[in-house]
Amino acid sequence: MNSTQHLAILGSGNIGLSLAKGLVKANICKPQQITLTRRNVSALAAYAQEGYHTTDNNIKAVRKADIIVLAVLPQQLNKLLDEIRPTIKQEKQLLISVISGVSCSDIRQQLDLNVQVIRAMPNTAIAIGHSMTCIATDTGTNKNINLVKSLFDTVGVTIQINEELMTSATALCACGIAFFLRSIRAASQGGTEIGFHAHDALKMAAQTAKGAADLLLQLASHPEQEIDKVTSPSGCTIAGLNEMEHNGFSSAMIKGIKLSAEKAGDLYKKGE
Repeated sequence: MNSTQHLAILGSGNIGLSLAKGLVKANICKPQQITLTRRNVSALAAYAQEGYHTTDNNIKAVRKADIIVLAVLPQQLNKLLDEIRPTIKQEKQLLISVISGVSCSDIRQQLDLNVQVIRAMPNTAIAIGHSMTCIATDTGTNKNINLVKSLFDTVGVTIQINEELMTSATALCACGIAFFLRSIRAASQGGTEIGFHAHDALKMAAQTAKGAADLLLQLASHPEQEIDKVTSPSGCTIAGLNEMEHNGFSSAMIKGIKLSAEKAGDLYKKGE
């Protein structure tokens, strides 16, 4: 973004607000370049004090925006698009959608406008600047794709994927936060069972999980390569791993991700 551009975030919940804070923290833009909308605008009072524009009027926000982030629930989207349609300047504005299960063409069809749409699927780790954000488009230009990547790079890591994989990305990365949290919670409960206080067990499990992830990310290693380093013959690690596998550990994770992907694809359709 340049210093004259303006960004409107329509539906300023956790994702939208985290993006706004990340952009300002990274000096991509100033609070005065961002308009946040929410039906309950009083919930944005703290942001207004920091210099962000806040309003419950989406049309007003869109009118002065160069970049529009759609961040409402899937079932609220069609009503929002109908509301802002008269204000959209299709040649000049870029739409970014963070809404699960809604394609770029869905948005264009509902607007009945040939506007540039790019999808971004962050996860809730955006709140601490560690999101895994997947980006996709059908007709978006490389310039706009790079712009969207630069915005979301301020709040984590981005990857560009084919649009038909965005629903799968929702399951693996967005829903995936909950899956990994549940596995950490289970590990901490195991720690309590073998003698640790609950708060100690949780800290130990969470840091161990963080270390495991960083081994893969920082060393560009493979999970089995790192597993082999800690599994000695007839040892306690392989015994524990095999017991988990006998009880369906990997299978349960795979099946859960597949089901989440199926559900994610239905969210928007059910709202019609």
